[in-house]
This record gives sequence, structure tokens and C-alpha cells, in this order.
Amino acid sequence: MQKHVRIQWKGHHLAATIHYPAEWTDQEKNARYPLVVICHGFIGSRVGVNRLFYKAAQELAEDQYVVIRFDYAGCGESDGDYGQTGLDDFIDQTNHVIDFGLQLNGVDADQLILLGHSLGGAVASWIAANDSRVKKLILWAPVGQPYKDIVAIVGEKEVEKLKQKTFIDYMGYQLTSRFFRSLSLYHPLKEASRFQGDVIILHGTNDEDISAEYCLRYDSVFQTREKGTCEKRLIAGANHTFSSCVDQRDLFSETRRWLAAVLKRETRKKVV
Repeated sequence: MQKHVRIQWKGHHLAATIHYPAEWTDQEKNARYPLVVICHGFIGSRVGVNRLFYKAAQELAEDQYVVIRFDYAGCGESDGDYGQTGLDDFIDQTNHVIDFGLQLNGVDADQLILLGHSLGGAVASWIAANDSRVKKLILWAPVGQPYKDIVAIVGEKEVEKLKQKTFIDYMGYQLTSRFFRSLSLYHPLKEASRFQGDVIILHGTNDEDISAEYCLRYDSVFQTREKGTCEKRLIAGANHTFSSCVDQRDLFSETRRWLAAVLKRETRKKVV
């Protein structure tokens, strides 16, 4: 079951889609399902390349999760101008979506999971490190150094033009100095060790946009913690958006396997 909603944020409406487990009903008062919030990447959308996030939400709903995928302001079907906002706004928008999701009937507020891809991975990682409501973190090809990584994608020469121009046109998005300045203020790799929950990091070895080295670097940081586990998996041959059918199947199966194992371990601890 899917439901399309609009979530208010600073005078704008963020387009979002909620995926419910097949067993969910409005009348069910006792059931509590974990909530997964999906954070898309740079100039992306809640659908994803080759429907990546749509398919992921469908599969996770089959596993008894409530899933919210949404468009950041100025992306997809959401109001606003993406290039006028910044990473601080992406964090704030995600927090608004989290607040909305945790108020849904049937959601277990103690089982909040963030799933972030690319720049959305940096957003999810930063929020997880600073918001105790987040219990688990799923990172797909995460950005580690927002300013450096996005400038590399857009092109240093293009970004240099902002010294004389109010914006640069990248793929039809008007990116401003404010956008890039905000990226320089956040360092999710440094913040990551503050998150005390369980993590899985998945990255394609043929990622030409965001280096698979970040899979190892994030893992190295998460392994220094006294609390919380971390698994990593490099998917051989996968690109940044896990575009092939085989790569998507591996991505989804590894994510679902990890979630099932973590929940099983938690249930076992409660019984003991």
C-alpha cells in the first residue's frame, strides 16, 4: 500500500510517498512497525535512478517496514529552488520528515532507520550522529566530504565562476554560493563516531562519482566506537546508482539480510 503526502517545510511542500506493510490498517492499534526514511542524493528525487528508491521501498515494505521516501525542496515534485538551499536545509527537511513519520499510526518510534544514498548518505550520517532517535543507519555510496565531493562532480572551473556570477547552471539547477558554502560546513566522516547504533555501508567498486574508498573510511570510523556494530560490503562492478538489475538485487538483498539479522539479534537480547 502506498500513500502520497505533502509535508510542510518553511512555507514549502515536500512531496513524499509512504509505503506500508501489506498487513497495515488504519484501525490496527497494537502493531508497531519500524520506520525507514530514505534520503536521496544530489539533484536526485524520491524515485531514484532506474527507480532505485521506489523498488527499495517496495521490498522493505514486504519485510514489515513503514518506508517514507521524499523529494528535497526543489527536487522531484517538491516546491522550492534546490540551488538556493544548502546542506543545513537538507538536514532540517529530513528532520521534518522524521517528525512526520514518527507520528504515523502503527510506527514504532524506537525503531527509526535512516537510509541515505550519495549526498543523502552524508545527511543521514550527520543526523544519526546528532539525533538519538535514529537507531540504525544504512549508507549507500555515501558522500564523505560534501564540499570536495560535489565540487568534483560539478567541476572546479564551474564553481569558480560563482566569484563573478550569482549562480551556475548545472543540469538545469541554479546552484548558488550559499549552496556550496553550506557543504563546506559539514564533515560527516568526523561526526560519524558519535552515532551509537548499528550501521551497514554498501558501495559499488565502479563508482565514478563518489569513491568506494569512503566505504572503508566510514567503516574505519564506525569501528572505533564502543557501542554499535558496522558492516561493509563492496559490490563488484556496481556504479554510483547501482543501475544494473544484478547490482540492485545485491544491494537490496544485502540491506534486507542485514536488517533481519540486526532485528533478530535485538529480539534475542530482549528475551535473555
